[in-house]
Amino acid sequence: MKKSILFIAFCITISISAKAQLGPEITSWVRNTTNATGYAGIPSNVQTVQYSASQVYVSCSCIPGYAIGPWNGNPNVPSNQNFVFKITRNPQQNTGTPTAVGLGHIGVFSNGVSIFNVSDAQSYNNAGVWNRNAYYWEGPSFDNCLGHPQQQGEYHHHVSPKCLYDATDNTKHSPIIGYAFDGFPVYGAYGYANVNGSGGIKRMVSSYSVSTATTRANGPAVNANYPIGCFIEDFTFVANSGDLDARNGRFCVTPEYPAGTYAYFVTLDANLTPAFPYTLYGTYYGVVQAGNMGPNGAHNTISEATTVYTGTSTATSINSELQSAIKFKIMPNPTQDYLFIYMDEQSTNNVKGALYDVKGKLIKSIDFLQPSIAYSLDLTDVAAGVYNLVLQAGNEKVSQKVIKNK
Repeated sequence: MKKSILFIAFCITISISAKAQLGPEITSWVRNTTNATGYAGIPSNVQTVQYSASQVYVSCSCIPGYAIGPWNGNPNVPSNQNFVFKITRNPQQNTGTPTAVGLGHIGVFSNGVSIFNVSDAQSYNNAGVWNRNAYYWEGPSFDNCLGHPQQQGEYHHHVSPKCLYDATDNTKHSPIIGYAFDGFPVYGAYGYANVNGSGGIKRMVSSYSVSTATTRANGPAVNANYPIGCFIEDFTFVANSGDLDARNGRFCVTPEYPAGTYAYFVTLDANLTPAFPYTLYGTYYGVVQAGNMGPNGAHNTISEATTVYTGTSTATSINSELQSAIKFKIMPNPTQDYLFIYMDEQSTNNVKGALYDVKGKLIKSIDFLQPSIAYSLDLTDVAAGVYNLVLQAGNEKVSQKVIKNK
């Protein structure tokens, strides 16, 4: 009987410890704890990290804390993407048909900025072969941090983010600088020489080699207009020629995963210039969850009880199903240009906002408002007058009068 009681107590202790443990998928994010702003006064880095037993939800603007721009020849400008990325806490190898690393965001850097793949989504003569290497074709528009915005204002990096971590420090293992959408970590350029964690530190070398051919089947000749390396197909994977596999990753020991994990690495050459394929490539190693990928991806709703990570062992619990209060503040009110909506950290998740005029006509809307994040409504193009801001989550609805001055 005593043995049974002891065994039960032991199991409870193990269960509590496992639940309380905060893994790197929770702790690795660059959280904005000071209401700091970045480009165009937009809140920078990661605003909120929430987690459950199986998921981490990362709310962010997609604007980094470091200075960005200008973007030569690029007419696009960054804007607040209001993303909620969902990262599994239990990544699993995909033993079936692998998921292709597609266009758009394929992962998220630790500061909430999107990871894009090697392609710029165009090909020679639009034939779908000889696909263009974004680093070559779009590189001139990259800013000093090696990023730029796309048409919808999503600031992103196709290559190692120069301003996110110190890529010149070859004395220690690089930090986790992001997560892929299969839940496996993305590291900077340096890792342990051997996969078992021994051998010192070395720069991780890609296993891709550039072609020496002067012709391309069904493509342009190698010349000044189309130099070698400007197309993705100019590169060939040569197994074991570098440290990494065809996905630009490997299974290895890292500081955060002493028992080993599959990990992707960003790759640089000896001159610390981005080296093909730059980030994760081809297909994901693990099982990819729904919700992050695609043109409208990364606006996940949170429908389970979560805990807000505060950087300490004490955190704030949020039950999205049971909590009913929509808690917020707006300012300035009256306003002449922008209305700022501050969601309290104790507010429920996934609040929808709508601004109506006195006749009930919808003027502005904003979705996916999350706890502890500040949002803005641009009212510069709205006529002076009295409006009604309605916030709704589930069956609950609250409203507040808003005055727009001339």
